[in-house]
Amino acid sequence: MNFLNLLEDIIVIYIIYKVVFGFIVPLFTATKHMKGTVDEMNRRMQEQQRAQAEQNRQYEEQRTRPQAKVPAEDYIDYEEIKN
Repeated sequence: MNFLNLLEDIIVIYIIYKVVFGFIVPLFTATKHMKGTVDEMNRRMQEQQRAQAEQNRQYEEQRTRPQAKVPAEDYIDYEEIKN
């Protein structure tokens, strides 16, 4: 009976070993890798949003800036020519 109990314990330990190192450890590794990938994507997206916001701010600043008015003496009067 002692031999059967030992064999049973060895089989249970082997099954636990296979489950832990064949499923659980790779699952944690994949999860860690995915978290790193998602964090990198979020960082890039925030970078792009900052750049776009800066570009929009510069555009709005340029658009709302008052245009320099040309003095009246710089214009030549236009006279209509009639046939």
